Amino acid sequence: MFNRLLLNKLNDWSKKSNRKPLVIRGARQVGKTTLVLMFGEKFDQFIELNLEKAEDRNVFEKSDNISEIVKAIFFLKNKSLSKSRTLIFIDEIQNSVKAIKMLRYFFEEYKQFYIIAAGSLLETILNFNESFPVGRVEFLYLYPCSFTEFLMANEQTGIIEAANEISFPQQLHDKTLKLFSEYALIGGMPEVIKSYINDKDVTNLKSIYESLLISYMDDVEKYSKNNVQASVIHHIIRNCFQDAGKRIKYEGFGNTNYKYREIKEALVLLERAMLIRILYPTFSVKPPVTHSLRKSPKLMVLDTGLINYFSGIQKEFFVKELLEDVYEGRISEHIAGQELFSISPSQIHQPTFWVREKKQSSAEIDYVIQYEDLIIPVEVKYGKAGTLKSLMQFIDMAPHHYAVRVYTGMLSVEEFKTIAGKKFFLLNLPFYLVGNIFGYIAWLIKLHPNKK
Repeated sequence: MFNRLLLNKLNDWSKKSNRKPLVIRGARQVGKTTLVLMFGEKFDQFIELNLEKAEDRNVFEKSDNISEIVKAIFFLKNKSLSKSRTLIFIDEIQNSVKAIKMLRYFFEEYKQFYIIAAGSLLETILNFNESFPVGRVEFLYLYPCSFTEFLMANEQTGIIEAANEISFPQQLHDKTLKLFSEYALIGGMPEVIKSYINDKDVTNLKSIYESLLISYMDDVEKYSKNNVQASVIHHIIRNCFQDAGKRIKYEGFGNTNYKYREIKEALVLLERAMLIRILYPTFSVKPPVTHSLRKSPKLMVLDTGLINYFSGIQKEFFVKELLEDVYEGRISEHIAGQELFSISPSQIHQPTFWVREKKQSSAEIDYVIQYEDLIIPVEVKYGKAGTLKSLMQFIDMAPHHYAVRVYTGMLSVEEFKTIAGKKFFLLNLPFYLVGNIFGYIAWLIKLHPNKK
C-alpha cells in the first residue's frame, strides 16, 4: 500500500456536519478498495461488505427495512453498534440494486455512521435505469496514480516538496525528468507501480497488463445488451490502445464493418465504465466552454502504461532521446492529459482540446483548461523548437495573453508576439510539473497581470 492524494478528500468528507454516503467511482483496478481500507484505519470500527459474496449481498436482498439491515450488518460482522466512529464500506455495490437504493436511508436515518460505497461499472448501471438516490449521496472519482503519487510510492519526498513550490530547483531537473519518463513508461495503475518499485523490471509487468485487459473485457461484457454489443466492445478494447491520442471516426473504427451506431454505443458504455474518454473539441476561447459534437472526437484511454504495453512501444522509451519523440509524440500528449484529468477540480470543467471554428482550418491545440474565468491553451507536441502557429491563433481571439507549453526542458517564461502583433506570455512547463499547473498559471498571471 502507498498513500493516495484522495485520502485528503476523504478526510474532508468525514468532517462534514451534514455528511452523505459517499460513492467512489472509478475503473476496476485503480485502487478504490485499497484506498478505503487505508482510510478505515482512522476509525474506531471498520466494517467491510463485499457484495460479490452472497453472504454479504443477502443482508440487503432479504429485507426492505433499513433498521433490520443495519442490525444484520453488525451481527454478520460481529461488530458493536455502540462504538462511536464506525465506517461501513460497501464494496462492489453494483451487484445489488437494493443496496444502492438503501444508501438514501443510511443518510436519512443513520447519519451517525460513515458510509462509503464503491464498485466498477456503476455508470453502466445508471444507464440501465437503476439510479442512485439523487440528492442523498455524493461522489468522488478515483483515477490511476498521478506522477505525484508515483513519487510518493517511490518515497521521493524532497522532489514532491520542490514540485509544490514556485519555482522548481533546476538542479533537480534531470533526476525528476528521468522519474517522469519511468512513470510515462509504466503508467499509473497501482499494481503496476507496486511491482515496478519492488524490482525495477519492466518485463515483469507483462502478466499484470494482460490480467488488466482480460478483466476489463470480462467485466464490461456483463453489462452488454446482447452478443453483438459484446463483440463490438471486445473489438474496441483490442484496438483503442493503438488509436489513443488520435481523433477518431466511429464508422469503421479499428478497420471493421461495424456500423456507426454500434461503435458509438459501445464507446459510450466504455466511457461510462471509465476505461476511455471521448473528447469533443471546443471552439471556445472564453467561458463557457461548449463542445462541437459534429467534429471528430479524440480518444483517450484509462492509462498511458496500457497504451505502451498493448501497442508494443515500450522499447521506444529506451532508444528515443526525448519523451516527445516516443510514438510520434502521442505518449507525451496522452500522459500530460492523464495528469490534467487527475487534478481537474471539477467534473464539469474538464480538459478538452481546441480547434478553430473556421472551415478548412488545421489549427488545433492539444488541451484547453479552465482557470478561474480564463480558458488557457496547453500545447504538448512541441519540443524545444517548433512553430506556435495554433497557439498564436488562439491567443489572437482570447481575452488574455497566456499560454502553456509542456515539454522536457526547464521551467521558464518567454514573451512572444502573434503574427497579428499581440503580445503573449508562454509558460514553458516541464512534464513533471503538470500536476501543479494551476499553481504555475497563478504565478504567471501574477508576474504579468492581464490587462482588461
